Amino acid sequence: MDNNTDNLNSFRALALQVTCHAVNQASDRHQARSLMQNSINRLAQQIAASIAFIGFDCRLIVLPEYFLTGFPMGDSLFGWAEKAGVEMAGAEYEALGKIAQKHKIFLAGNAYEVDPNFPGLYFQTCFILDPSGSIVLRYRRLNSLFAPTPHDVWDKYLDCYGLEGVFPVAKTEIGNLAALASEEILYPEVARCLAMRGAEIFVHSTSEVYNKNLTPKDAAKITRAVENMAYVVSANTAGIANIAIPIASADGGSKIIDHRGIVLAETGAGESMAAFAEIDLGALRRDRHRPGLNNLLARQRFELYAESYRQSHFYPANTMLEEEVDRKHFLQTQQATIERLAKLGII
Repeated sequence: MDNNTDNLNSFRALALQVTCHAVNQASDRHQARSLMQNSINRLAQQIAASIAFIGFDCRLIVLPEYFLTGFPMGDSLFGWAEKAGVEMAGAEYEALGKIAQKHKIFLAGNAYEVDPNFPGLYFQTCFILDPSGSIVLRYRRLNSLFAPTPHDVWDKYLDCYGLEGVFPVAKTEIGNLAALASEEILYPEVARCLAMRGAEIFVHSTSEVYNKNLTPKDAAKITRAVENMAYVVSANTAGIANIAIPIASADGGSKIIDHRGIVLAETGAGESMAAFAEIDLGALRRDRHRPGLNNLLARQRFELYAESYRQSHFYPANTMLEEEVDRKHFLQTQQATIERLAKLGII
């Protein structure tokens, strides 16, 4: 970071736990857009009230996974893209940008997004809006069981956005921000590739089962923080309304973890702004510059592992590049991968 006086060594962040009002039952795109706007209007009030309570040094707010729409249940790929996919410069981002602008905050979230480079598809996109209301980071989820990812159209995606577009890091006055989508907290390589590019704070939009016992995802949140010496700001949904799944199935446990793996703040179930904490960038950077056993980032020997990755082929790339597919494609591809790895004696 430079010596710009606008850069902050410390500020407060909030993992805002709100209910997701799903759009699955919307009859068409117009009705879905109306429901999304209602969600944005609710968020505008909740964000304003949360900042008034927490303090005006709250500079980063993270929203849950697919907070505007819920997730597809039975919709075709094209049908969900048409109904729930926001446009890259669409009205939803503009409305969220106005909230960021009004409160002078960085606002992070996750949405299903369509891209004119890939007609008929959608990507699950993590975004960060800056205090001017502009999108400063757009990360497309790379690991998903039932949704298209950049890896499924890999060659063309790299042509369009390059590797830095696959693993983006936004260098801002509140630190170097990067995004992880939901279940991807379980994939250490994603966070690692972002840390290689300087990530200091991972914004993690999720919608997951909450349990008072340690879950695999919660263990992974602590691990990603420690191994990358980075903060994790993880916002979960406060339930998903308007679908058949019981509303509280994904509700609770939003938290903030520091670069030592210490949980600084956590909330239980229900809509809540209780998961807020100070982000101490000064302490993080001092620890990253301090020689010794605990500086795990400076001790990485990536060359040790590079050849093993190069030689290994598990889930294939480009499976959606040349042809239209239906949802059966994802499980069929995974099953073929399992069978191939079993024949090789790997699993």
